[in-house]
Amino acid sequence: MNGRARGAGPGDDGDREVPLPGGVANRGRVVRVGDTVRRPVRSTSPAVHALLGHLEAVGFDGAPRFLGIDAQGREVLSHVPGEAVLPPYPRWAFTDEALTSVARLLRAYHDAVAAFDPSPHAWHAPLPAEFSGGLVSHNDPNLDNVVFRDGRAVALIDFDLAGPGSRLWDVACAARLWAPLRPEATIHDARRGRSLHRLGLFLDGYGADEVDRSRVLAAVEANQAWFCRLVERYVAAGHAAFAEYSKSDVRMQAEQYRRWLADNDAALRDALEP
Repeated sequence: MNGRARGAGPGDDGDREVPLPGGVANRGRVVRVGDTVRRPVRSTSPAVHALLGHLEAVGFDGAPRFLGIDAQGREVLSHVPGEAVLPPYPRWAFTDEALTSVARLLRAYHDAVAAFDPSPHAWHAPLPAEFSGGLVSHNDPNLDNVVFRDGRAVALIDFDLAGPGSRLWDVACAARLWAPLRPEATIHDARRGRSLHRLGLFLDGYGADEVDRSRVLAAVEANQAWFCRLVERYVAAGHAAFAEYSKSDVRMQAEQYRRWLADNDAALRDALEP
């Protein structure tokens, strides 16, 4: 659907704007109005709108619907009922069942998007060539970008970083964030001590037939480096939320992360075994 959306401005449909938590790039700029979500429009928004239109057309219900542009020039998306995983993290978010549901949701998204042609559209920063090709990956399946209902992942949100990628790239990114793959000292929740088990569980949940497990760690390393460059660009541009995030103890520089992966290579590869 193109053009102006119904309820085109705050108050048009009798609902007030409610700021939505989470996110970094658009922090404080995403609001709920009734059963819609209003977000800033970006240069890549037309590409994302086309992607969401494809997902709707093929019957994939695990993503918001694009409804149009409001009177303030913001994109209007359908609100997806449920809750994202935000601090302080609830224990249900880190159960094996929740993790497996994230893997299955990601697989369902990849299956739904496989027939979408990205070539007519302008996307976000390109991925490393060896991990790009085959489909449009979400590229940011972070904890706060997955909506849950009754402890089960039901939808992906925030497709701002989506672009031509691969199943392997998204799987590596999701495993890095959800297992998570980082030093135990930086894990301050129920996942501590279980990250290697969760890595294998995530891959099993996604399905072994579409992802080359021998390339997962290389993709994880490249994914961390890609995000580091992304954060650095935002910080250099004066983005306050990214400047704050860059000081977090969970963020590792690319070379530091590469060394950690190398030091733990044997254990990580054992965890990748089916």
